[in-house]
Parts: sequence; structure tokens; C-alpha cells
Amino acid sequence: MRASEGGPGQFGNPPGGGRHWLEFRIVFEGAGLFHGEVTNAGLRCPETVKWICCQLGAREHYAIPRALFRLGSLERLLIDAWVPPSSFLARMCRGGSKLGERFHSELRDVRVNAFNSSLILFEMLARARGLRGWAKIVARNSWFQRKVVSALTSLAAGAPAKAADFRLQTSDSPVLLSYSYTALDPFRYAKAHGWKTLLVQIDPGPEEEAIVAEETARVPDLAAGWQPAPPEYWASWREECKLADRVVVNSEWSREGLIRGGIPGEKLSVIPLAYEGEGPQDYGTTRLQRRTYPDRFTSERPLRVLFLGQINLRKGIARLLAAARILRDEPVEFWMVGPMQIANASAIGDAGRVKWFGPATREQAAQYYRNADVFILPTLSDGFAITQLEAQAYGLPVIASKFCGTAVESGVDGIILEEPTAACIAAAVRDCIADTDRLQKLAAASRVRDRFTIEALAYRLQGLGTTL
Repeated sequence: MRASEGGPGQFGNPPGGGRHWLEFRIVFEGAGLFHGEVTNAGLRCPETVKWICCQLGAREHYAIPRALFRLGSLERLLIDAWVPPSSFLARMCRGGSKLGERFHSELRDVRVNAFNSSLILFEMLARARGLRGWAKIVARNSWFQRKVVSALTSLAAGAPAKAADFRLQTSDSPVLLSYSYTALDPFRYAKAHGWKTLLVQIDPGPEEEAIVAEETARVPDLAAGWQPAPPEYWASWREECKLADRVVVNSEWSREGLIRGGIPGEKLSVIPLAYEGEGPQDYGTTRLQRRTYPDRFTSERPLRVLFLGQINLRKGIARLLAAARILRDEPVEFWMVGPMQIANASAIGDAGRVKWFGPATREQAAQYYRNADVFILPTLSDGFAITQLEAQAYGLPVIASKFCGTAVESGVDGIILEEPTAACIAAAVRDCIADTDRLQKLAAASRVRDRFTIEALAYRLQGLGTTL
């Protein structure tokens, strides 16, 4: 499948219409070079770099391949699962399966190598063998890397016409982009063929593990059998970093963590995440609704505080539940949405003020964002935390910690916690309860800023590609 000529592949308007691209330039941070310009007329770029993306999962709603596709630079996407709505697998997945969400309409014309049947077989065998935890994570990462290398090898040695086409695609030393912990074998293949390599680091690495270990020791009753990664996991990651021509991190927090973990600072580039809505009407910074709040919150109409994500210690859940206990007599309720990864949660949170909703599909998550009053992210460590941008896209004020990507301007569109402690969380929530006028102003200012759009991500990547 080929990217179509013109249109979004050349930075035209999004499929189905939508706003014209804003006139702005992006200068690649720290490089001192101008790499491209976006105007209402489209793209002007002095140099084209071709990219091959490897992605396990639907990370950031496929933001990176979407960004590269809009530049006309995405040659191929290799992914564990790809389920077009018209496919038989999509029909089989109806009824809330997350596998049925593994597609993005903007990438419908992209060359895609997906491993659907192999993924299903892997998951079946993993379940039959009782694989779980780190054993399953390591096995899945290894499986994906083998499939990527096998696919690349087959493309180069396949039918003459297809092989010639693939050789043409890769004749100018493309950039092979892969995410951390699934990049080692693809990078070895790329280096053997003279390609460039870019590692997208999803977290602060071993430094984050140390933070979680400390929190586990602090609240062992909630740890739910947490274990550190096996030594081979980190050994493989360090090899990935060595083979990478550049390592992209999504925040200064991650950059600092990797430097403390021994990765040379000159090898690191900070590129924040990007978020745009799924439909044509949601491109760019358009917010989906205007929020209104009552004159005051009451027990009948409490402040609705939404947490959405993995419910684990790294996300600051122990502190959030402790804050809920402090606020048990206040007109507030906490909505906990996401897979449960802690134990004995009810022993800390007041059951009358904490509501557990479990994992959510994208459609269900959108409904929670619409119905909540404020979003909270008391994370102890995150590479960025795209849920901040998702919440802002729905006009939600955000209460966030400092230990992730900086998306919130405190006092403008949300509140930054000085520390993600129960006392600081409770104080921030009390401020929202006490002053609904201020909460209304925060909501009015909450939106996804231009620096977090797909086009901003595209030009940062293109600029980085020209320096490799």
C-alpha cells in the first residue's frame, strides 16, 4: 500500500477537510539549523529523508508514522497488528476488543507490514504456557523483533519486482526508527545495510525503575508482586542505545534520567509527544466542548476528578488514594479508569469517594474526558504522559506532577504539583472545589498547544533526520 500523492502526504489539509496549517517555522532545538517551513500553501523542505518505522502497539495513536506520512517521508510501517475496519478480523473484534482499534484512517494508504496472525498465535501460546509479567514482556519484545527482521529480509529477497522496489526505497540510507526495548535486532539489521537508526525512548530507563522500587518499599501492601526488570532487559537496552545514531526522549525529565543512567547527553534529543483527535473536525488545537461548572460543588454534584491510565504505583496511585482519604468529607469523587495493577486498593481509598471503572476503549475514554471536571496525573515518573494532551483536547484542566512532559502551565490551564504527595494532591483538589470561577478559567484556557501538534512533531523529526 502506497502513500497517496499530494494531500496529507505532502502536508495538505487532512482527509475530509479541516483547518489550514498554521504559518510557522520550527527550528530544530539545539541544532542551530533551519530545516523546514509550514505555510498555508503546504510544505517547503530543503531535504527529504525516508523513514521506516517499527512499532509494537498503538503508541500515541500512531503519532510518529502519521507525522512522517504527512511529510511524504514514511516508506513503510512495520507493526504487530493492523486491523482495517473492513477486514474480517475487525468484524471478529466487534464488542469492545482493543485489537479492533489497531488502525488509523490517516495511514490507510501507507505500506504496512503487520503480523496479525502471528500475534494472535503468540498470545495464545503465552497464555497456554502461563507466561506473565516480565517473562511475557521479554518474550513479546523478542517475538516482534524477529518478525521485523524477517519481514525486512523477505522484502529484500522476495519476488524480483517487489525486491527491486524495496531496494529503491532503501537506496539512500533511510532512517529506521524503533521504540526502546524492541529495537536491538532491527538496529543490527539496519546497521548491516548502512542505514541510520533512531531510538525513541519511551521512559527514563533504569532511573524510573529505581523510583518505582522505592515506592514499592514505601507501600508494599499495594505492590501487587512488582518485580524489577531482569538484567538481560537492561543489557539489551544498552546495546540499543549504542547502535542508535540518536536517541529521542519526550521530556527533559526523561533526558535527565537517561544521563544519570549513563547515556551520553550529546546523543539525546528532546521531542515532545503530539496529539490530535481522530476525526477531521478534531485536527489541530480544536477543543471538543465548552465546560461549565456549578456555582459550588455539593455531595449531590461533587467535583469529578478523573485519573485515566495504568493504575499502578509509578503513576502515583498510592498518593492519590491517600489524598482521597484526606478528602473523604469533601464534595469530590475520584474516577479511576484503567487496568488495575495494584493490590488492596480499597484499604486506602474511601470507597464512597473512589469509583473504579476498569479498562476503557477509546470511545469510552472520550466519554470520561467529556464528563469529568478535572484531570489528575500525580505520576512519579513518565516519559511524557500523553493523557495530559488528551485531557486538554477535551478542555479539561489538568493537575499534574513535574516528573513527566511539561504540557501544563500552572495557573493558566491547570495546576503543577510541587511534589506528588497526598497532602499536595489534596490541596490542589481543594483549590478546585473552593473556587469554581477559577476552575472555569483554567478550563477555558485548556487546549492542545501548537507545539504538541502532529505537524510540529513532523518537522522536529524531519529536522533531526537531516542531522543523522
